[in-house]
Amino acid sequence: MIRQALWPRLQRRLTQYLDPVLLAGVGALLLIGLTVLYSASDGSWARVQSQLVNIAAALVVMWMVANVPLHYLMRIAVPLYVTGMVLLIGVALFGEISHGARRWLNLGFATIQPSELMKIAVPLMMAWYFEKHEATLTLKNYFVATLLLLAPVALIMRQPDLGTAILIFASGFFVLFLAGLSWRVLAALATLAVGSAPFLWNMLHDYQKHRILMLLDPTQDALGKGYHTIQGMIAVGSGGALGKGYFNGTQTHLDFLPERATDFIFAVYSEEFGFLGNLLLLGLYLFIVGRGFVITANASTAFTRLMAGSITLTFFTYTFVNMGMVSGILPVVGVPLPLVSYGGTSMVTLMLGIGMLMSIHTHKTLVQT
Repeated sequence: MIRQALWPRLQRRLTQYLDPVLLAGVGALLLIGLTVLYSASDGSWARVQSQLVNIAAALVVMWMVANVPLHYLMRIAVPLYVTGMVLLIGVALFGEISHGARRWLNLGFATIQPSELMKIAVPLMMAWYFEKHEATLTLKNYFVATLLLLAPVALIMRQPDLGTAILIFASGFFVLFLAGLSWRVLAALATLAVGSAPFLWNMLHDYQKHRILMLLDPTQDALGKGYHTIQGMIAVGSGGALGKGYFNGTQTHLDFLPERATDFIFAVYSEEFGFLGNLLLLGLYLFIVGRGFVITANASTAFTRLMAGSITLTFFTYTFVNMGMVSGILPVVGVPLPLVSYGGTSMVTLMLGIGMLMSIHTHKTLVQT
């Protein structure tokens, strides 16, 4: 009898701050990811089991964050951002160089990639800043917020890590947009960006320039820098309406497709499940994005509204950039497909964001302190 009475209480305690609607969409994507990963890794149970460990760790992080009241999220905004900036400066000064890039920092007991931390720290800091100045917002506040965004982006581009820099810039830009930045200012910034394109082009590294040029015509170097784009386009297109069938993707299993378990796993999925399978996948992503917008619309404070909107739009950006680069409409920038690609760091980061959305939804009746 005692066990029967304790179980409902324990169940409520474990699930009361989880959003079942959002969790259902996330669970469906994770299941699809494991299914495709098994095929992409040529039936490697070891790779699937490793991903299961990543998912378990990410779910624990999601649950912990979902249980954190909103005012605690605000309290960690400044220290998290400052810590991230210190670590990024540490990378610039003492970071380990691998494959021509300086992205990792050895702390002695662990080696970390601080840019991953900034994916959450930047929008969190900017949302905190706008919450503090909500009643008296001026153009100066938007300027300060822009500096808060550009400082880490500049350090990350210097590593160089263009893909992560783009994602962090997007997450911060969404906060600026949702905070009410004038359309006139946005138009002026867009004009400035177009006008400074030649200057920005000269700032890019040679490999980044090659990626953009290969997007325009990948056949220039079909067996070199254009190889990823060409093979991704072939795999996506060869799936047809219904796909070639599970484990029957020729581009995948004849080893033509590079990075097929990580950045190009969407090409594996498209080849084996076709256009109808893609519609299902897109539907799931739109379901999660739609739920995120509902949570954003119902957020109780400026801080939670900005955070929820930024997390939702950044999740959409992840998806769009990955599918775009695999399909040949965007340069290859090394962005994983959310909740589907193999990997631990990106999985934990994404689920941390999902946990924040759940916290915003389930703690919305709390009054910030």
